[in-house]
Amino acid sequence: MTVRDTGNSTTNVAVIYYSETGSVKALAAAAAEGATTTGAHVRLLSVEAASSADMEWADVVLFGTPSHYGTIAAGLKTFIDSTGDLWRAGKLADKVYGAFVSSASTHGGQETTLTNFTTIFTHWGGIIVPPGFTAPVPLVEQMLSGNPHGAGHVAGFGNPPTKFALDAARHQAERAVMVAAQLMSTRLLGGVH
Repeated sequence: MTVRDTGNSTTNVAVIYYSETGSVKALAAAAAEGATTTGAHVRLLSVEAASSADMEWADVVLFGTPSHYGTIAAGLKTFIDSTGDLWRAGKLADKVYGAFVSSASTHGGQETTLTNFTTIFTHWGGIIVPPGFTAPVPLVEQMLSGNPHGAGHVAGFGNPPTKFALDAARHQAERAVMVAAQLMSTRLLGGVH
């Protein structure tokens, strides 16, 4: 599903997510919205609808998953494991990557899940763009509620994502598109080969 195609940018963004309760789907929609506001071409895809063609098309890939025992949910990991042909052909390198997560509890493995993505992106030769603590909100609020590795949400017993979590997903996507656009601009000017 294409969220919106403004035609104002050559940056292609795939937001690929696995969601069981709707929390990750809501974060994915917020990330797609954030990327869309930059003028990027956006594909918001459940993992069941995503394909290798979407990975190849994208300049930016953002993955969303619930944390399952501190790691990536099997539904998304199966998709990632299917990208071997693209990886061997070098078609996953030099793209901007990021991830976001939802967990049942505050210490439900968000950070370890997100760092598992870092290992995958490194194998692909990807450019990892985390949000860090760069959102335009007070640093104290980010440090209390945020995660420098990627947007996150504590679902507890069915709690929907907070405004803070949705805004964090939007910001993460905006930042990823900004970095990708800078890289693409440098390449067009002949600065990176």
